[in-house]
Order: sequence, then structure tokens, then C-alpha cells
Amino acid sequence: MEERQKIKVGVSIGDLNGIGCEVVLKTFEDNRMLDFCTPVIFASNKTISFQKSELNLEINYHGVQEASKALAGKINVVNVWREIPNIKFGEATKEAGDFAIQSLKAAVKALKDGDIDVLVTAPINKSNIQADDFNFPGHTDFLAQELEGESLMFMITDGLKVGLLTDHIAVKDVAAAITPELIKSKVATIENSLKVDFGISKPKIAVLGINPHSGDNGIIGKEDDDTLKPTIKELSEEGHLVFGPYAADSFFGSDGYKNFDAILAAYHDQGLIPFKTLSFGNGVNYTAGLNKVRTSPDHGTAYEIAGKGKADHSSFKEAVFQAIEIFRKRAEYSELTANPLKKSRLKREFR
Repeated sequence: MEERQKIKVGVSIGDLNGIGCEVVLKTFEDNRMLDFCTPVIFASNKTISFQKSELNLEINYHGVQEASKALAGKINVVNVWREIPNIKFGEATKEAGDFAIQSLKAAVKALKDGDIDVLVTAPINKSNIQADDFNFPGHTDFLAQELEGESLMFMITDGLKVGLLTDHIAVKDVAAAITPELIKSKVATIENSLKVDFGISKPKIAVLGINPHSGDNGIIGKEDDDTLKPTIKELSEEGHLVFGPYAADSFFGSDGYKNFDAILAAYHDQGLIPFKTLSFGNGVNYTAGLNKVRTSPDHGTAYEIAGKGKADHSSFKEAVFQAIEIFRKRAEYSELTANPLKKSRLKREFR
């Protein structure tokens, strides 16, 4: 693949009543973004025109009927629907949820068909997207069904990467859901992602405890002693650089995370609260483990500021750059592993 080949970045528009469209348009309002990629937004010309006018943004776009017709050097908008949505900024309406899903389904189909190279998803509302033909807690679960591989919610920045053993399940169900098989599967997914997507040859992974103080030797729950510790020991004996379990309350505050390439948290908030505290605005939600690349910003619909022009697009812009970089890393890894002689030569050259 040529070094400067333009990656086709597909964008699902998210909840039209939230800040999704705003952060998308603000990102591509900067024409320099077209030097890095060809944006393909799944919505409609009229929808984008309305948002552009309401938000007072200066942006030109090119309407197409399908993603395969997207033009390089243009901001392409695929006309997914003909209706004119009734946009009510700041409100969680069923109509907005329906359009968000139409956009997502069209974008995922284009991704599977090879009409776009990567997918960046704008935020959705997990409540108003539910329907008879869409019953998923969020993007990750839907993509896990539609694409190949074992999905993992992986929150990433250059200096911090946090994966989750369990993601969108109730806290009361976490301990029972964590099994040796799940731990091994998630560790394998993180290891492979760090190697293939980020070029880390021997990744070191820290695992956080399930209970406070990792159970305090069984005083505050036995799951860490009965499940986590023996599984981590087994993985270590097999040659994996996996360590823990570490008490979650002090792990991030003491900068312990800086000694590892990734952290595997037991449940959603245990991993995402410290991640967003340390990285908010620069973090990216990456769905690792699948055969296609999907990223998203680290924030939600932010109804409270929707339509006011106040949304910060930094995280969405970073999600675009991360998707492009991961796509290139995967292509590079595929090329090197397919040609072991070239790989050996490169190793000698960089010693």
C-alpha cells in the first residue's frame, strides 16, 4: 500500500439531537483533514445542510447515493434517507434513535462490502436506539454480531490503554461473568491488538482485581483468589507477560499504569472512570479484536450543549486519526508477516 494512500473513513452520524453531527462537521471543517483521508458520512444532504446552518459552520460537501461513489478530496455524504428529520436538540426522541440506527447499519454494510476502510461512530443514546430489529446495548455489541472476531472495548490514548473484561452488564452480574475462559480470551485479544494494531512486540498487561483490594485474601470476596490469581499464574507460566491482580483504587493514582502497555479492568466503570479522568477529550473508544477497524470519541450525546456550537471535537478528531493509524499498522503487519525475509531484513536494519 502506498504510504500516502487516502483511507476512506466512514462516519455514522449518531443521535441527530446530540452533538454527534457537530463534532463530525467541526472535524472536517478543517480542509487539512482531506490530506489524510476521504470522509464518507452516512446521513443525508438535507440533514447535513440543516445542521451546518444551525451551527453556523463553513463546510462544503458532496452528496452521493452510495459509498463506492465517494470522491477523494471531498467530504462525501451518502444519502441514507430521503425524509427530513425533525431535529430537536437536547431531546432523546425515538425518531432520532431510528435515524442513528439507519446511519449505523448503512455504514457497517459499506464497511463489510469494502466501500469504506474504517468506521468512526458518532455518539448514540442507548435508550432510544432500541427496536424490534435492533436490541443491543450499544455499538460494540452490534459490531460483534456483524463483523468477524472477538470484540473488546479498548479505550486508548498514546500513553494509556484500558480494556474491559466485562462491559455493558450490571455490576451485580460482574463476578459471575468473569471466568478463566473469559480472562484468557480477553488477554489474547489485547495481546494480539497491541502487536498488530500498535506494533508492540512483547506487550505487558496488568489485570485489575474484581473486589476492593483484590479481595484482601478472601476477606472481601473470593473471586480474585479463586478465579483471577490462578488464571493469571497459568498465563504467566505459558509465557504471557500478564501481571496482577492489582488493587484498582491505587493503581492509577500511583502511576502504576505507566509500567504496562495495557490494563485489563474487571468491569466498565472500574476502567472507564480513571481513563476518562486522565484522558478526557483525547481518548478514543476502539473496538479491538474484529476484522475491521472501528473507533469513536470517548464522550456521549451531551444533550445539554447540543445545538449550541459549544461541543469540543478533539476526541472525534483523534478517533479519526487513530482509525487511520490502526488501519495502516494492520496493513504493515500483514505485509511483514506475509514476507518473513523482508521482516528479517527490517529487524537487522533497525538494530
